[in-house]
Amino acid sequence: MNGKDTPTALVTTIGIECHVQLKTKSKLFAGVGNDARGAEPNTLVSHICFGLPGALPVLNKDVLHLACRAAYALNAKPELFSKFDRKHYFYPDLPKGYQITQYDQPIIKAGKVIIDVDGQTKEIRITRAHLEEDAGKNIHPADKDYSLVDLNRAGTPLLEIVSEPDMHSAAEAKAYAHELYLLMRYADVSDADLFYGNMRFDVNVSLAAPGSELGTRTETKNLNSFRSVEKAVEFEVKRQTGLLNRGEKITQETRGWDDLKQKTFSQRSKEEANDYRYFPDPDLPPVVFNEEDVKKIENEMPILPARWREVLTELGLNRSQIEILLEANIDLFGEKYLELVQRNLSNKDFAKQMVNWIVNVDIPHTREHPSVAAPSHRDKIYQTVAGLTKDNKLSSTKAKELIIVLLGADQLPEDIEQYAQENGYIQVSDQATVNTLVADVIKQNPQVVNDIKNGQTKAIGFLVGQIMKASSGKVNPRLAEQLIKEQIGA
Repeated sequence: MNGKDTPTALVTTIGIECHVQLKTKSKLFAGVGNDARGAEPNTLVSHICFGLPGALPVLNKDVLHLACRAAYALNAKPELFSKFDRKHYFYPDLPKGYQITQYDQPIIKAGKVIIDVDGQTKEIRITRAHLEEDAGKNIHPADKDYSLVDLNRAGTPLLEIVSEPDMHSAAEAKAYAHELYLLMRYADVSDADLFYGNMRFDVNVSLAAPGSELGTRTETKNLNSFRSVEKAVEFEVKRQTGLLNRGEKITQETRGWDDLKQKTFSQRSKEEANDYRYFPDPDLPPVVFNEEDVKKIENEMPILPARWREVLTELGLNRSQIEILLEANIDLFGEKYLELVQRNLSNKDFAKQMVNWIVNVDIPHTREHPSVAAPSHRDKIYQTVAGLTKDNKLSSTKAKELIIVLLGADQLPEDIEQYAQENGYIQVSDQATVNTLVADVIKQNPQVVNDIKNGQTKAIGFLVGQIMKASSGKVNPRLAEQLIKEQIGA
């Protein structure tokens, strides 16, 4: 939000609650499928999901394992003791009339997430992260006087990550949401498919004068994209600023987001903790870990984004390249680019060259053509092309063209250099052949030659370009420049 939209007398404060669906095979307390993507309504259900009398929950052990991994991703440590509670409220998609969650003793406490906004890093504190079951989904058919309920999602395991109100702009809120997404994906605790609601954000926004207590907040629920997080904050800041400037009060309420109209709308008044009538769930025992349990999980943690940024920065990559690579490593059909980089870190020059090709050639091509070469082929492709480029046998343009062709090959040529030679990728380095091309270009551009003789040496680049054009990029540009200078006596 810029200064034009927000008076300097008001400070924006933002906190975010993020619901992450854990990637277990079955639900939190029931032995039915957890992945509802594409499933017919009410097919992934059991007596527990329907809340039938006498149905008893059985805790899914895999949920605890993933929650511990999430703790380390959030720069926290799993609590050795946590318990489940009942949170009472009545919605059509919650048949039991209460939700099993964690209230005063959650599995994760006091973590932090580091974000970067415009080159400035900032720490966002995590208040807590607790396990809970999801509710179902209400469906409201257009032009009908009834609603439908799908309980496929009821009982899926969620980790709700609650931040401190440490954000003060829409850009910070967006950066935090995106960093959470990366952390959950790299820790391999969630598919984090935003389209299917595997990761959803509830954004709390309040405005107040500097130095005063926090203002009355609104909570915009179920945002499922980083852009909607950003735009919802911007809209709420503008809306609340208008109300306060007119002397009106902010109502504490739950609001929804209309993506088509790019605005929030009122849904209901905001409940407080005492409205939910929490008490310990009598059907579930506490969760108790020992130090050995959690240490074992800590030791199996993969490399997380913060460490990758350090490694890639040491290679000399800029922030933009690093973020493109971090994103593509998890969303491009299982291509593990960072594993490829890691295998080649001992040769930093090659690793940097390879990352440049990955970011500028491989990733754009792979997004357009999903069925490209298997990751195992990439080692050979990049090592061979790098060698040919170093030996001045490939121009930078032809190197990129060759990489694209090889990525799309069903089977790599046994001899890539021979393939490149036979298909016109190798640069022409025969001096007699290049001399003939140089002579023709000099003859066709007498004014440029005159400029060069008069000291405008940059004009040589134009002649080199003409030679490259005439040879379809096959001439070694360094040799072409050398022979131009020799022929015109520059």
